[in-house]
Amino acid sequence: MDKLRIVPLGGLGEVGKNMMAIEYGRNILIVDAGLMFPESDMYGVDYIIPDYNYLRDKGDWIRAVVVTHGHEDHVGALGHVMRSFNVPLYATRLTLGLIEGKLRRAHVLERTALHTLTPGDTVSIGPFVVEPFHVCHSIPDTVGLGITTPAGLIVHSGDFKFDHTPVDGQPTDFAKLAEFAGRGVLLLMSDSTNATEPGTTPSEQVVTEALEAVVREASGRVIIATFASLISRIQQAIDVAGRYGRKFAIAGATMAENVKMGKKLGYLRVPDGMQWALGEIRRLPSHEQLILATGVQGEPTAVLSRLAVGGHSSLRIEPGDTVVLSSHTIPGNEEMIHRVINRLFQKGANVLYESNAPIHVSGHASQEEQKLLLNILRPRNFLPIHGELRHLKQHARLAVELGIPQERIAVVENGHVLSFEDGDIRVGERVEGGYVFVDGKWEGEGIDPSVIRKREDLARAGVCAVALRYDPQLGKLVGSPKVALRGLAIPEALESLLEDAREVVRSTVHQTQPGTSADKVEKRVRHALSDFLYRETKNRPEVVVMALEEA
Repeated sequence: MDKLRIVPLGGLGEVGKNMMAIEYGRNILIVDAGLMFPESDMYGVDYIIPDYNYLRDKGDWIRAVVVTHGHEDHVGALGHVMRSFNVPLYATRLTLGLIEGKLRRAHVLERTALHTLTPGDTVSIGPFVVEPFHVCHSIPDTVGLGITTPAGLIVHSGDFKFDHTPVDGQPTDFAKLAEFAGRGVLLLMSDSTNATEPGTTPSEQVVTEALEAVVREASGRVIIATFASLISRIQQAIDVAGRYGRKFAIAGATMAENVKMGKKLGYLRVPDGMQWALGEIRRLPSHEQLILATGVQGEPTAVLSRLAVGGHSSLRIEPGDTVVLSSHTIPGNEEMIHRVINRLFQKGANVLYESNAPIHVSGHASQEEQKLLLNILRPRNFLPIHGELRHLKQHARLAVELGIPQERIAVVENGHVLSFEDGDIRVGERVEGGYVFVDGKWEGEGIDPSVIRKREDLARAGVCAVALRYDPQLGKLVGSPKVALRGLAIPEALESLLEDAREVVRSTVHQTQPGTSADKVEKRVRHALSDFLYRETKNRPEVVVMALEEA
């Protein structure tokens, strides 16, 4: 008899790159495929995607990918996944709109069968019956999923909170949750992001009130930075701008694309004449301008970071500007964000952010909401998802408090395979489930942890590059070697240090026996120079030696 298996490939033990595989026999349903932002010491990495190597030889088992909502930590890896597997993709209208651009850039849009999910639908996908239900989050069209399998009903919460006054006017579908409970829930997989936060998460309306206060009191231009996909927050900013006589412009290509798509699909309401081009809005008095910008996580190439260093092509921070960072800091990004905030202050802006103003509320359920979901569904088994290990552990403790036996709760990190025995959850073997780094066109094997460590070494100590001509038959140097130092704290007597380094090269090659190969000469010069530079500078820069053989 076929068995039900749950294989978390991302999002468990971390914040981001959410991806879950639900497997029954030779059938797999994938839920979400997101990315994670790199930490500050991951030099050159653009983003991180799940390691889905477990699925590589099971492509003909995959029946579809189902997406809960349009945030990057749930859709950011879809270009990679859909390039690997030619399978149907299901998502709500807004989410599909956000996804299409990613698939187009990955050159897989034309071949991918896209299907629109609507809350209340019942969709059969292989042996799975998927029922999306509306949940509140910080982006419209977010759904949780009821997934009926031959082994029982699974409920995947998606990212959720219980907001009774949401911006889009659509609260979470409690009736559907109650219906699921009446059928009996084999497994609840529930969002753990705010499991350490007591109480309930404030409504999005709190942000509207805070933004109104900011815009009302600002005497100059207002710049609001938020995620490009945070359509609800963009709508709040547009509404507030209109109430206080401001026009708005968008700084950031991705946000501009999303706003255009949101307007087309009817998820954004923009009065005629209110949106101006970024280059034109400067003609208005500053107190009539509002700019929506990207880069709220301090990304070096995004708009806000470029404004902070004066590197934006058409915008400059001016004294009297009010800059609002309307987001929560993703763990690992604190250093970059604080650097941006400090530089904005240096340029004379008044900067408001999560720590000094209520300009952001979480889109995730806090403890009392998590308890309510558990109490409504009363699942037989529980799997906390979406969070670091500390979040998963705390969410599990809440479930125990509510009477779910410890042995029916699985707290696992990515890669641990879960199965069911007599209806009870069991933790089995572990498959690959780590980081896959993406750097430009390189993915996975092209950019691994050893490459990151080497970049870290280069950033810390610099590089010494040597080029020399070498006659292997005579074992002698031809001409004078060239030595260059980069990224090293150089003393004032630079030329003296370089000349001494050249002498080390000459001396090392002079001791070489005729017939010695060029690669051995490179190795000896590298060791000699490394020792010399450490004696002189107390640093060990990366030493690169190129010995060009003379015929």
